[in-house]
Amino acid sequence: MDEINGEKIDIIEWNYDVEKMIASALSPAKVVKVDIKESKKEAIAYVAEDQLSLAIGKRGQNVRLAAKLTGWKIDVVPLEKEEKESSASKERSRKKAGPKKQAKPSWEKVRII
Repeated sequence: MDEINGEKIDIIEWNYDVEKMIASALSPAKVVKVDIKESKKEAIAYVAEDQLSLAIGKRGQNVRLAAKLTGWKIDVVPLEKEEKESSASKERSRKKAGPKKQAKPSWEKVRII
């Protein structure tokens, strides 16, 4: 640190796997999972609620530096929010589908002419 005038730096391991690279770039926060949107070069990093401020950093500095380092747009979301959205989505699709119908035996589907 003396050679770089007391500047603090983070060193992360390079990885060709984008998900692992983004998770490493957001360290020291513990990233639970990363969803990738290849076509838009966007990623959603899910972290535990208590890791959210650590992943984002002071005034967004940590996630901003991770985005620069990886070249991806990164959104950091608490895992609890993702779980709620997932269960709400399942509930909506179940309501749309309505009650399950009894499947007819395969012999009833055959039509004899």
